Amino acid sequence: MKRNFLKYFFPIVLLGIFAFTFYSSGKREKVLLQALSQSLQAGHFESHDLDKVMSGKVYDLYLERLDYGKRYLLKDDIKQLEKFRFVLGDEIKQTKYDFYDLSVEILRNRTKETESIYKEILAEPFDFTKNEEFETDPEKLDFPKNEKDRYERWRKLLKYQAMLKLDRLLDIQETAIKDKDTSYKVLEFSELEEKARNDVMSDYEDLYRRLYSYRMTDKDRLSEYLNAFTGSFDPHSEYMPPRDKENFDIRMSGQLEGIGATLTEQKGYVKVAQIVPGSPSWKQGKLKANDIILKVAQGDSTPVSVVDMRLDDAVQLIRGKKGTEVRLTVKKPDNSIIVIPIIRDIVVIEETYAKSAVLQVDGSSKRYGYIYLPSFYVDFSNRNGRHCSKDVDIEIEKLKREEVDGIILDLRHNGGGSLNDVVDMAGLFIKNGPIVQVKSRLGEPYILKDRDSRIQYDGDLVVMVNTLSASASEILAAAMQDYGRAIIVGSPTTYGKGTVQRIIDLDQVVSDSYSDVKPLGALRLTTQKFYRINGGATQLKGVVPDIILPDVYGAMDIGEKELTNVMAWDEIAPADHQNGHFLLKI
Repeated sequence: MKRNFLKYFFPIVLLGIFAFTFYSSGKREKVLLQALSQSLQAGHFESHDLDKVMSGKVYDLYLERLDYGKRYLLKDDIKQLEKFRFVLGDEIKQTKYDFYDLSVEILRNRTKETESIYKEILAEPFDFTKNEEFETDPEKLDFPKNEKDRYERWRKLLKYQAMLKLDRLLDIQETAIKDKDTSYKVLEFSELEEKARNDVMSDYEDLYRRLYSYRMTDKDRLSEYLNAFTGSFDPHSEYMPPRDKENFDIRMSGQLEGIGATLTEQKGYVKVAQIVPGSPSWKQGKLKANDIILKVAQGDSTPVSVVDMRLDDAVQLIRGKKGTEVRLTVKKPDNSIIVIPIIRDIVVIEETYAKSAVLQVDGSSKRYGYIYLPSFYVDFSNRNGRHCSKDVDIEIEKLKREEVDGIILDLRHNGGGSLNDVVDMAGLFIKNGPIVQVKSRLGEPYILKDRDSRIQYDGDLVVMVNTLSASASEILAAAMQDYGRAIIVGSPTTYGKGTVQRIIDLDQVVSDSYSDVKPLGALRLTTQKFYRINGGATQLKGVVPDIILPDVYGAMDIGEKELTNVMAWDEIAPADHQNGHFLLKI
């Protein structure tokens, strides 16, 4: 299964209220499944019946998510699950979870079995004098036929991983000897091999901590199943549990309420990776990188241990409303333990936002403005919050005061964001006119226009893109290309995502009588496709730059066309627009 690299863009919308009635156990799961089902069928761009074809898609997607590496389940397990392949549509209609429950039970049992396997294999040295082959691509593998076959697969996998670590250790030792590093202790091959195995052992001990129930909860596994259902419609429709929705809002707005510390997990402990400059933690001054957080208390309440707690659970305890106090019991690198009180506040994640600089050309008097835009960000919850279009407007004004000879707008790795903001941003470079055409499931395409006759910048413009430039990035690049307003430079093509998603608050989908099962989370739903003003779609094909610069992504399987259940390319009539005939001196 190809991994989706993107950050998506969508205006917020709420669907109508559905009234459900459930009386059996697992009420929340049943409500959630029907809310998703009705929202997808009523609002998705393409209508799909929950028939055998759709059932097969759900089954295949979930099986990939359940055991992508094909190292836990056996062929007999797949035979048990296979009987559900063509009836999952009926299960979804009846809000039943028989298939899901069986799959979770099987996976739990097989996971426990493999824990003893890796420990047994890694207890003995590997023989690296024997030539063996190991397939690293799970898509080319079948599930193990039996326990013996699975054991052999694990043996080769662990040997391969130990070999990679051993190779790195040998390189480090060789460099140290060559550089005559007297601080380095030279080890025998057998000692390096043992160290490599121990490193692999440590990796798997961490992995199994996460796989067990206190790490990998039923809600996590349920999300995988529900997203197999949403993914059967298209790869960008996705169920977001409440915490995922919160994190999505943070990424889009670049702000959160908390203490301003980046946390990581290390062998069951919550470790501080870095402190955000200007944040409450930074201002308070006592919390530092490499500190270990042992307990968390809300004000004067009893502290709660976060040792062996899931990282996202610990994060939820530490985050909180602006103005409230959190008290952290922290272990310092010198093993001293102190309690650090911090008053939460708004934390600004500066790397979210647009930035500019002036580039001086060597041996020339030419000076060019450079604007880096990581995403088309917007604060959905605050009308007066940060908008990428306004920030780029400000950066352009700064560069104009510097009297630059041209501007480079860098959209590389920009996966998209706000649809409204990309229209406003395109308007900074043209007088007025259509920017993008949008089509819903029903009705004719409509045009989103720049209606402001002001041109913020009319000088030479270059837009940089690469294979990971998607959605809103492709809209802007395509509009500038269709108007002849900019030279587009970059990878052979952009990502090729030509669809629009909307956020549906699932709490608003069900009636108020189900308050006991809320919050349900949100559905990111594909509701529209967008088209260039010349009528073509970026879906699958992307935007082809005017000047192509080969890069590493050309050799990688990245892009919309590599995903599963993608929507097709098509085209519509062009929108009336006036080519600006801008002359760029390059």
